[in-house]
Amino acid sequence: MSLPPDYGRPRSQGRPGGPRRRPPRHVEVIDVKPLTPRMVAVVFAGESLADFAEPAPTAHIKLFLPDAEGNVARPVVGPDGRLEWPDGRPTMRTYTPRRFDAEAGTLEVWFVSHGDGPAARWAARAEPGGRAAIGGPGGGFSVDPTAASWWIGGDESALPAIATLLEALPDDVTGQVHLEVEGPGALVGLPAHAGVEVTWHHRVGEPGAALVDTLRRDGPGDDTHVWIACEASAVRKARSYLLGDRALPRPQATTRGYWRVGEANHPDHDFGED
Repeated sequence: MSLPPDYGRPRSQGRPGGPRRRPPRHVEVIDVKPLTPRMVAVVFAGESLADFAEPAPTAHIKLFLPDAEGNVARPVVGPDGRLEWPDGRPTMRTYTPRRFDAEAGTLEVWFVSHGDGPAARWAARAEPGGRAAIGGPGGGFSVDPTAASWWIGGDESALPAIATLLEALPDDVTGQVHLEVEGPGALVGLPAHAGVEVTWHHRVGEPGAALVDTLRRDGPGDDTHVWIACEASAVRKARSYLLGDRALPRPQATTRGYWRVGEANHPDHDFGED
């Protein structure tokens, strides 16, 4: 049975050969909701979200942070159609939005702190009235409609993406979701799926170790499709096991390195392939 041509890879929401990237949308913080001691949900709104596209499962946005005075730089479109930043490019980070409410015109983004990075500092101080800018959405994951079984894994950084993935799975699939978090206080609510069992693992040792150990111990069957995202080094171990030891076909194994220990701005296109 053939798979969709874009299955298992990022799904572009742009148009090849079309206009260059539009300027980021300027938005305002309207709500801040603590989720766990290390995670907070920030809700953005603004007229610029009126034409915001419904994000695909696990899609990402680019978040442009304000400067120390709370101002967000505004780009101009250069002669070649590319964005230019006369006042300097602002600090930018990549996030998976948790939900977009087109009717309300709001976008909710979950932030998890991995240390003292600029986005973590900003989210910790965020309050209604604060400003930022958003680019995207882009990418996303195409769920194979023929897949009957799933093994999904991730850490705190992957919780928003996994939530959108659970919402996109067909009703008749079965599967397992394994989530590695810091401890009992780090659990958050996720969409329920009748055929999918969710297991929480408390982190012991290196980030991602509990996920990789569980994958090796209770790994997927030959027909199971896998999606896993966590710390980059752990993702490489998971990918090596899936494609090497388990010899799963590549389209059945989707791996994403969302962050790396010691890095404040890990690349957002890390598929764990090196």
